[in-house]
Amino acid sequence: MIRPGQIAIVHLTGRLIDGPESGHVFETTDVDIALEEGIYHDHRDFKPLEFRVGEGHVLPGIDDAILGMTEGETKTFVLEPEAAYGTVDKNAIVTVPRDELEDRSDTVAEVDEFVESKSGDVGWISDVSGDEVTIDFNHELAGERVEFEIDVLETHGTDSDHEGDPVDGVETT
Repeated sequence: MIRPGQIAIVHLTGRLIDGPESGHVFETTDVDIALEEGIYHDHRDFKPLEFRVGEGHVLPGIDDAILGMTEGETKTFVLEPEAAYGTVDKNAIVTVPRDELEDRSDTVAEVDEFVESKSGDVGWISDVSGDEVTIDFNHELAGERVEFEIDVLETHGTDSDHEGDPVDGVETT
């Protein structure tokens, strides 16, 4: 059974579960699924994801879902926004003067264009009306419930490898 601190090597596939895009694959580590779903890009390396469980290297809901799984096991689960890409933060949606944006970034203000803030945050233009441009700096899947399928290929490490590390909030010796 997978415990915090172990290394997990998994294939995972994420799908939207609500709205008109329901069932659409937005993420996969499996090249065969990418090809089947028409989302393959040759500039991306489709390979299993490797991470240390419980250290926040993946979405919180994935960290939680993998606990207790075993090698060879496959699990499908739904994540609410809080355990996935977060809720929509209305403060992350800003309106700026169109000419200021276009002068600063040499970008023609068009809906769905990506822009970068002065602090390096990336957002996309969600509305252009007259002299103003609305930019959304939330994650594109913020507020969405998503489904993941996770297939545990391998695990590494044992409880003795992490002797003294906290496991479920309890020190081991």
